[in-house]
Amino acid sequence: MNSKSNYDFITIGSATQDVFIQSDVASIVSVSQIAKKSEFMSFPYGAKTEISDFSKNLGGGAVNTATNLANLGLKTSTIIKLGNDELNSIIKLKLAQSGVDIMNVIDSQKHLTGFSIILVSFQGDRTVLAHRGANAHVHEKEINFEAIKNSRWVYVSPLSGDSNKVLDKIAKFCQENKINLALNAGTTALKKGEKYFSKILKTAQIVVMNKEEASLVTKIQVRPDTKEEKFSKEKIHPDIVSMLKGLRKDTEAIVVITDGAKGVYCYNGGDVVYSCPSFHASIVSTLGAGDAFASTFCASIDRFNRDIEKSLKFASVNSASVCEHFGAQDGFLKFDEIEEKLKKHPNFKVELHKI
Repeated sequence: MNSKSNYDFITIGSATQDVFIQSDVASIVSVSQIAKKSEFMSFPYGAKTEISDFSKNLGGGAVNTATNLANLGLKTSTIIKLGNDELNSIIKLKLAQSGVDIMNVIDSQKHLTGFSIILVSFQGDRTVLAHRGANAHVHEKEINFEAIKNSRWVYVSPLSGDSNKVLDKIAKFCQENKINLALNAGTTALKKGEKYFSKILKTAQIVVMNKEEASLVTKIQVRPDTKEEKFSKEKIHPDIVSMLKGLRKDTEAIVVITDGAKGVYCYNGGDVVYSCPSFHASIVSTLGAGDAFASTFCASIDRFNRDIEKSLKFASVNSASVCEHFGAQDGFLKFDEIEEKLKKHPNFKVELHKI
């Protein structure tokens, strides 16, 4: 670590109180149309429905990633905006207890803290009802740029509402001050268009997004009519390769696309694409798995001298561990615990594909 740096990582993004609700009465309803198939979680209309399980946890991309990074042993702070309510002190206390520096937290006098109700299905997937609250109102003048200047990495998780206006300012500041930028932008930023987002991409060292987000940026759809038998030797969909190349053309960053249970794909230029399957897990909830994966990948790239294969495996193990728990921050593993799990599964490997 650079002795001049106060932090290894600063995370920027959202903070919420997450309330998890699971009911065995919930049904999964599939609706098919000519062009697409959609699934909905449904409850009996007008009825009083019994809850099978219930819990409250901290959530939000910046909080999840900061807590994970601190658990991995990295000196971590977070820039989040909390409301003028009882959740303000609760979230600060829990962050501090997790080892996250709270000196850069922003307090709002006008807004409530972000709040989410997560409806968990019997299949482990979830539907999120989100109130953005203070998360949508982070302004440039409120951000402690001096703290950012004294961090080795800045990890930007999805920003909501007006908070997206600070993304390009943060990216430019990181570039000017030679601070490593890890970017996990959400759909709000991506919808601003390729011209806007390409400027942000150029400043990043690591970019992580899911397949749907990657499609939004590159305008490439993964064709369902391209059957796996046609490219079984490569074991990777050609449209995924096109997405990775499309994202990489505007940046020198390590680019990662996540694809749920199918695993992840990674590209760092050249003629090789990495693919890593999902590590086996008994899934309870997938909420927070993406944050665990992305932040563990960034921490591993930093720790293991940009070893992509090793970083993908470590990130997949930690993400799987989160899936085995109800909360978005339950199940985080330390580096030595991840190492032990990998030793017990020597056949868990990353594939390299020539392109």
